[in-house]
Amino acid sequence: MIDYFTLALTHGLMLIAIWRLAFRADLDADDGTDSPRAKPWMRGRPASAGERAATARERTDDA
Repeated sequence: MIDYFTLALTHGLMLIAIWRLAFRADLDADDGTDSPRAKPWMRGRPASAGERAATARERTDDA
């Protein structure tokens, strides 16, 4: 006879392990840091307010 509790317990634990592995922050990072990744659809646009300010300063310095 099949022990349904044992099957449910082991499959539940495997599901929890897979869930935790799938949502790790460093899953796709090669260098192991939690730094934000570049977004290809934002190419050419600064990502943060500080970078926007730095870009604006560079543009005024060049003019």
